Amino acid sequence: MAIWSIVRFKVLPEYKIEVSFADGTSGIADLGPRLSQGPLGDGFDPLCDEKMFSRVLLEHGALTWPGAIDLAPDAMYARIRSSGRSTLDPRARRVA
Repeated sequence: MAIWSIVRFKVLPEYKIEVSFADGTSGIADLGPRLSQGPLGDGFDPLCDEKMFSRVLLEHGALTWPGAIDLAPDAMYARIRSSGRSTLDPRARRVA
C-alpha cells in the first residue's frame, strides 16, 4: 500500500472531507471553493448536490463517487503533508 493511500475518511459540512493516509498523515480535503459555485460544465458538477457529495466511497486508496468521479490521492497527500489542507480551487464561470 502506498503511503498516499487514503485509509479513512469522514464527510464534513461545506464540501469538506477529513482524510487519513496510510502513513498516518491526516488533514482536510476542501472541495468547497469549487463545488459551492454550482455546476460549471466540468466533471465535478454532480458533486455540487450535497446528497451526491456525501455518497463518497473509498476505492483503492482514493475518494470516489458514483459516475467515475475521483480525486488523485497522491496530489492530495502532497498538499496535506505540506499545509494540512488540499483545496479544489474555484473555476472561472463559463460564458454562454
